[in-house]
Amino acid sequence: MLVPAAAQERVSVGTRPLMENGALFLAAAKGYFKAEGLDVDMTAYRSDKDVVDALALGATDFAVVAFTPAAFSYAGRGLIKAVAAQVREKRDYDGNEVVASNLAYAKGLRKLDDLAGKSVAISQLGSAFHYQLGRIAQAKKFDFSSITLMPLQTLDAMAQAVGTNKVEATILPAPYARELMLAGQAKLVGWCSEVDDHQLGALFVNKKTIDGKRATVEKFVRAYRRGAADYAQMVRYERGGKRVANMRTRELATVIARYVYPGRPLGEAAATVEAGAFYMDPQARLDTADIERQVEWYKAQGLIEKNVEAATIMDANFAK
Repeated sequence: MLVPAAAQERVSVGTRPLMENGALFLAAAKGYFKAEGLDVDMTAYRSDKDVVDALALGATDFAVVAFTPAAFSYAGRGLIKAVAAQVREKRDYDGNEVVASNLAYAKGLRKLDDLAGKSVAISQLGSAFHYQLGRIAQAKKFDFSSITLMPLQTLDAMAQAVGTNKVEATILPAPYARELMLAGQAKLVGWCSEVDDHQLGALFVNKKTIDGKRATVEKFVRAYRRGAADYAQMVRYERGGKRVANMRTRELATVIARYVYPGRPLGEAAATVEAGAFYMDPQARLDTADIERQVEWYKAQGLIEKNVEAATIMDANFAK
């Protein structure tokens, strides 16, 4: 039953218009927050750092955002806490794809092991793509420093760079990678999920909000988890590895598409979301083992302070 509008509590959440944040959009569009008595004011930011900066400063109460050095640093200092999961890379599920330029592929870049010594486009130092390259190097046992990193800021720039042979490889979300390959401008090298599971981000809360409005946080997390359970229904597979697509998955993708691709024809946008959705834990549980790995890796790269500990980043009480 919905709580009367006059009785609803107003809360603010920052995020970015990306399909990775679809659990939040589903929870908002389907009235799950309203059912908990929450009136959610959602703000879209231009970068992940902008999202966590706003949260740490108290401009928002909540944020659904990718892990970054800034997010880990703020959480390590006790300003924000991760309380539930965003999407993740999971073995045997679609996710980010490693693609090679046509020239590099012709010269022998055919598998993940071959990334050693190559130039690879990423968005930014400290991004998920940066971490995923590090994990590939560890798994394939080659020197990560042999890779020439090319931070290009945007997915469009990364795709263009590999498509025009300006870099030898890049990591891209499935819709970008598939568009390049269909156009004959890149070749598939492998999936990041082949290497290991990877928690891409989280639902974060400002620590002052947790301390002063714990019941409100509990309500928000409950509603968010309902959105996560819906999102998880989009990523299922038939025998033979074909992704399930039906009226339910298209309905969910259409809701998310309105937030992510507002300027595109809705049917086309929904098809992109449906084909490119990441795995989501249906209970929005954090992959604590991977978060611990990420923290140690970021510290080893000098991207976060040495005193940051994974245990301080999460508030495990909301996982119960």
